Amino acid sequence: MRFSREEIVWQEVPGEVSLAFTISGCPLACRGCHSADTWAPGQGSLLSPAYLQQRLQQYRGLITCVLFMGGEWQPDLLSARLQQVREAGLQTCLYTGLEDVSPALKPLLTYLKTGPWQAELGGLDSPNTNQRFVDLRTNQCLNHHFQ
Repeated sequence: MRFSREEIVWQEVPGEVSLAFTISGCPLACRGCHSADTWAPGQGSLLSPAYLQQRLQQYRGLITCVLFMGGEWQPDLLSARLQQVREAGLQTCLYTGLEDVSPALKPLLTYLKTGPWQAELGGLDSPNTNQRFVDLRTNQCLNHHFQ
C-alpha cells in the first residue's frame, strides 16, 4: 500500500485530530475528483507497518484518529493498517467513493464516509450530497457536522 499525501487534518473527521493518508491507486476515477493526481498505482511512499508505527509514536498524544483516504481496493493491507491503528488506541476512518465497503473492514473502522464524488450534488458540506459520513459505533449519520 502506497500513499501520495500525509497530513494532519481537523475538518475531515468531526471531533477528531487525524493523521490522514491519501492512498495511491484509486480505481474509481470519479469525474471531478480532487485527488486525480493519486490515481496511478505504485506512486508515492510505502505505508509499511514500520513507517505507520513511527508516525503513531511521533504523534502520540496529539492525534486521536487515523484517516485513510482510499485503500479499500487493497482490503488485506488496509485491514492490517487499521488493526495497527486500533491497537495503538486510536479511532479509524475511511473515505471511499464506494456506496459501501467489505463487511470485513467495518469492525476495524470507527467512521466511514461513502459515496462517489458527484459535482452537481456537492460534498459533505452540501445538503444535496449523495455522500454519507457515519459513526459506525452508533450508525449515526454525521453529515450535519459538515454543513
